[in-house]
Amino acid sequence: MSGTDFTLFVILISVFLYWLDSIRAKEIATARSREACKKVLVEFLDETVAIKKVRLRRNSSGRLNFYREYQFEFTSTGEYRYKGIVKLLGKYLVDIEMEPYQFHE
Repeated sequence: MSGTDFTLFVILISVFLYWLDSIRAKEIATARSREACKKVLVEFLDETVAIKKVRLRRNSSGRLNFYREYQFEFTSTGEYRYKGIVKLLGKYLVDIEMEPYQFHE
């Protein structure tokens, strides 16, 4: 195996592993968004999240991990859509933010 072949092989494996990690992170973000909506009695819309930001950041032990922010939408009354953001560092939840919303009485 030549040096060029080896380099191409390493790049392909890296892309594949990043792709798998991204799928896992999106599943985690979707589940956490759904749980957050259920906790505050609002409806999680579209059953999905959308990636908004990807960065490399260090975790508490100093190791580099992917920091990702996903956006999701929810409704409290059925009339308006509100946005939320779920933040992950690696596979761990960092924070969830939800826009202020109306709730019915």
